Amino acid sequence: MKTKSLPLYVCLASFSAPAIPLSAQQPALPRFENGEAQVVEAFAKDWIQHDLWVEAPFDSDGDGKQDRMHVAVTRPAQTDSEKLKVPVIYQSSPYYAGMGSNDPKHMWNPKQQIGTEPPKHEDAPEIDQQSLRPVLSRDHLKEWVPRGFAVVHSSSPGTGLSQGCPTVGGDNESLAPKAVIDWLNGRAKGYTTPDGDEEVKAYWSTGKVGMTGTSYNGTLALAAATTGVEGLEAIIPVAPNTSYYHYYRSNGLVRHPGGYIGEDIDVLYDFINSGNPDRRDYCNCEVRDKGMLKEFDRKDGNYNAFWKERDYLHELGPMKAAMLMAHAFNDWNVMPEHSIRIYEAVKAKGLPTQLFMHQGGHGGQPPVSQMNRWFTRYLYNIPNDVEKDPPVRIVREGKPRDEPESYANYPHPDSKPVSFRLEKGGISSGALVRNDRNANGNPIVPIVSQGKETLIDNFSFPGSALAQAEWSNHRLLYSTKPLEKEVHISGTPRIRLRVASNKPSACLSVWLVALPWTGSKRITDDVITRGWADPKNAKSLENEEPLVPGEFRTVEFHLQPEDQIIPAGESIGLMLFASDRDFTLWQEPGTELSIDLDQSELILPIVSSLE
Repeated sequence: MKTKSLPLYVCLASFSAPAIPLSAQQPALPRFENGEAQVVEAFAKDWIQHDLWVEAPFDSDGDGKQDRMHVAVTRPAQTDSEKLKVPVIYQSSPYYAGMGSNDPKHMWNPKQQIGTEPPKHEDAPEIDQQSLRPVLSRDHLKEWVPRGFAVVHSSSPGTGLSQGCPTVGGDNESLAPKAVIDWLNGRAKGYTTPDGDEEVKAYWSTGKVGMTGTSYNGTLALAAATTGVEGLEAIIPVAPNTSYYHYYRSNGLVRHPGGYIGEDIDVLYDFINSGNPDRRDYCNCEVRDKGMLKEFDRKDGNYNAFWKERDYLHELGPMKAAMLMAHAFNDWNVMPEHSIRIYEAVKAKGLPTQLFMHQGGHGGQPPVSQMNRWFTRYLYNIPNDVEKDPPVRIVREGKPRDEPESYANYPHPDSKPVSFRLEKGGISSGALVRNDRNANGNPIVPIVSQGKETLIDNFSFPGSALAQAEWSNHRLLYSTKPLEKEVHISGTPRIRLRVASNKPSACLSVWLVALPWTGSKRITDDVITRGWADPKNAKSLENEEPLVPGEFRTVEFHLQPEDQIIPAGESIGLMLFASDRDFTLWQEPGTELSIDLDQSELILPIVSSLE
């Protein structure tokens, strides 16, 4: 039975091209130079744009019918007029059809004591459903359609005109883009309406697909790749969230993404819940209330099955797509560990893998020429030797993003772990001293016992203020002497602390900083990297052991990955404190954290030696 509701929208987008009789036209064909797809004038003139609904193999909104995904297509007119078949650049997103509230009253109050159930925040107002047709987004159209690609966008489940429930990392977010790729290959059905039976075929598609996108959109590219779907040849995720535990927790500690204090996974659910109003009560109940709010453990921050299901590192087995991963070392929203962990795992699988990193904040795709080489190679099968390109490109401090330097690997092949010990005086500024040892493992410079030092938690002071203070009992600061020559840090720093608290629970925050603090607006100045942990989870992320007041325990964890050159004349500082006003829960002031300096060390991955 056919329906007349929401008919297929098709339009021919004209770009003021002069009219040429069809009989006089030469067939328009893709053109390649230097291993890259070139702009073809005929492809830049007229585009066909239409939308449809692709049926996915799940019913996530409980209405007894398979969910259908809203899909928008933009392709060269020659795919009809000349029967040209083209490959596809595809992006899926939950954001196309509107977003919810960022008001603090709709987020969690950070004034929450670890180990206590927090009061629920106010419910966010519902998002008005939008009908964006036939164009969902203009992302990537100008870059790729003139070069002989179709560009496809789809709204993720439960957003916009896509059916289903948003699950924020659930299986349906992987299977939905898989269904779209199956449709592009003739294996799944597309329809002119969300509830009719008039089919739409992707007769113009070669079946070869490349996915890209930034942040959540990049996550969905990786999610699709983990299904191993045939036809997805390459992905270029940019700053993807690859584990929702790593996004909202850190080593057992509830931690918020930078700039979004109080956000948690249920808040993000509300922020993207723009789908069918008639199914929202069901989705809110089954996905958010019975799932997220019962399983996300905001009380203790422990890792569990709920979070494991939303960690793509565990889903990489079927993946076959080549991957160019992109991220920034100073992204404090989706932190760089998200990409590095996946890059290392995909490389270990033996898949074609490259890494592009820059020194900015959230987002920032690779240069278009680099993306072009990837899509040309894997979607058009042009032998341009992209596999022989430098495996790692990193934009150095202060350089334009399209001028990266090439490296054989990340971390830098010459990077080696260097241990530093902490010497007393942290309430003002203690020393951070290289801990060299001889062949027998004994210290080259005899170690004099340093004892312990204590800080007092007070979330009122942000980390930036603590780093600038000449004296503060709310943090401990240890720094090297001014560097005689630049030092290249490349890899993931690690901290090992022997810690005791006067209370059963505490936050532990670690910043690696460049001193003196400048207050510069340049993102590579001042903060080098950061890390956070709950000392109760020292032995396990799944199970915690309450702190016994006054009893020391060893807490060891990684800071965020880094690749930065610290100039000569600056010092490297290690700052230890408790509640981090910008990222963690805000504990009631007064908790004391004591550090056994003799049993603590910082391990930095260093390329150039620090003399």
